[in-house]
Amino acid sequence: MIRLFYEISDFYLKKGSLLIKEICIILNNEGVYIGNINYIFCTDNFLLDLNRKYLKKNFYTDVLTFNYSINKSISGDVFISVDRIYENSKQWNQYFMYELKRVMIHAILHLLRYDDHNFTDKKIMKKKEEFYLNLFQF
Repeated sequence: MIRLFYEISDFYLKKGSLLIKEICIILNNEGVYIGNINYIFCTDNFLLDLNRKYLKKNFYTDVLTFNYSINKSISGDVFISVDRIYENSKQWNQYFMYELKRVMIHAILHLLRYDDHNFTDKKIMKKKEEFYLNLFQF
């Protein structure tokens, strides 16, 4: 089950059910089972606190993914900073929804155990991101 939660009072996804369907398509395409996946939309400061507490990092980020997957059953919590998505979309001259969808896909790829710690892995992950963004016509 994929669910959306909001830790920010003035933000709500009107097309949340469509985004959930697209994430389900990705997971089905990757040949895995959908466990419990929670997307939690929050502020920069909320995510900064998590980054400090759990990863011992002191900087803003757009997304943190906590992977609870077991074998082919994909589960996890994905925290997304709406503030960061907004700022990044302005900085890179992208639509807000494009950047949000990109980050949601990026997080799912992490739950699928794709990594981006070195150049080769980043290249593979970026190609997957672009594949799914294009699949959903964005």
